[in-house]
Amino acid sequence: MKVANLLGALALLALASSFATAYDPSPLQDICVAINDIDSAVLVNGKFCKNPSLYTPDDFSFSGFDVPGNTSNQLGVHVNIVTADLMPGLNTLGVSMARIDFAPNGGLNPPHYHPRASEILKPGDLIVFPFGLVHFQLNIGKTPAVAIAALTSQNPGVNTVANAIFGASPSINPAVITTAFHLDKELVEDLQTQEWVNPT
Repeated sequence: MKVANLLGALALLALASSFATAYDPSPLQDICVAINDIDSAVLVNGKFCKNPSLYTPDDFSFSGFDVPGNTSNQLGVHVNIVTADLMPGLNTLGVSMARIDFAPNGGLNPPHYHPRASEILKPGDLIVFPFGLVHFQLNIGKTPAVAIAALTSQNPGVNTVANAIFGASPSINPAVITTAFHLDKELVEDLQTQEWVNPT
């Protein structure tokens, strides 16, 4: 009986220790430079991998991030986001970067969210926007401003709220928007006829 109890205790301990070390493995691999040639590559994270013997320094660098974007648009903002599409070496690394340029006196990166990433922003202090949280940035200063953001995905995605609601194609029934947002139907119809700017 003592042997059976000992074996039972050891089996329970073995099971418990295996649960204690279990975790979700990262779906990423060390390096997989993205390539558009589907015939000569392996698919990882939605991108095809370049043959490692063909990697170049250009796969791991991006020029122009220091250049201010043109903010002379209706929002007074320009977003330059660097993902694996622009810098193939980011593929599988789970990161992308954005430079956000703001015009003075109200440059606005409108309310938006990232369906596949959290965003980390440093405007003097560090701010974190979790996955899917609607957020915006507004320059209340009298001079141009710039923010650098890190995103926790090689392809974070961005959905601008106003564009998705008022600029949808096909358009959302005005009665739905009127009821959901407590707006006047004529205002909704007017907003749906306007052109909605994409900050990127």
